[in-house]
Amino acid sequence: MENAILLLFVFLGIIFFFLFLYFIPVGLWITAIFANVKVTIGELFGMRIRKVPPSIIVNSLITATKAGLNVTTRELETHYLAGGDVPNVIRALISADKANINLDFKQATAINLAGRDVFQAVQISVNPKVITTPKVAAVAADGIQLIAIARVTVRASIAQLVGGAGEDTILARVGEGIVSSIGSAKSHKDVLESPDKISKFVLSRGLDAGTAFEILSIDIADVDVGTNIGAKLQIDQASADLKVAEARAEERRAMAVALEQEMKAKAQEARANVIQAEAEIPKGIAEAFVKGNLGIMDYYKMQNVQADTEMRQSISGSGKTASSAPKKD
Repeated sequence: MENAILLLFVFLGIIFFFLFLYFIPVGLWITAIFANVKVTIGELFGMRIRKVPPSIIVNSLITATKAGLNVTTRELETHYLAGGDVPNVIRALISADKANINLDFKQATAINLAGRDVFQAVQISVNPKVITTPKVAAVAADGIQLIAIARVTVRASIAQLVGGAGEDTILARVGEGIVSSIGSAKSHKDVLESPDKISKFVLSRGLDAGTAFEILSIDIADVDVGTNIGAKLQIDQASADLKVAEARAEERRAMAVALEQEMKAKAQEARANVIQAEAEIPKGIAEAFVKGNLGIMDYYKMQNVQADTEMRQSISGSGKTASSAPKKD
């Protein structure tokens, strides 16, 4: 019985010992003391309660102290609880201090919480970064297309990192400037002879305004000749004009055909009117006989004249068209 109680106390002691080491990392506390960093056991215990890893805070504090930075455990804890990357901020502050860049702890944490890599930003500020633009196609005034690739050398602007536009904005503005520069050239040969004109034109527009970068230089890496856009547009315009002309000609032809059909219909109508008028002649003769206006001898004489006329036309071979035929001398 006594042995069981003794084993129970030993087991509980071991558990208590490990719990004590978890909530109060003595080894980390000793490391801080030898690094001349003032961290109390109560602060370490409080970090565990607040679910802040003491190793991250103490190691970052030791690094900052050795680098001559003045930061406190409370500031580091606050930044960690806000979702920040404490080691990244400390590395950025050390790099900025060594490079004589004005960057304080508050500004660094703000940049880090804004979603930017503050350490990388400091590195870009010290060592400028080169951004290569995609192929930018533009057309000169003579209709020749040029395809250009530029390399933009930028340096991070610490003061504009919070709220400043990123690399995509720089690339878009540079591409717009290249298009404007090539488009304003009278000939594509001018651009090929002096590509630096594009760089000077783009740089003069202040494209880095409102961005997180400062543009140091814009260098045209390559300029290729594309297609003859002007000639292609002229061909397309000529093809369109031809189709319009053909459509108008077809419209005029259709109108002429319609007019011809209308004239044929009018001619048929006139013939019908003549036939109808000729059909009324026998009725008129009969009526003249009844009224006594035409005698039988008069009728015979008219028949004889008509027969004589038909005989002469038959002999001449002209038929009914003899009267309209031209007379020969």
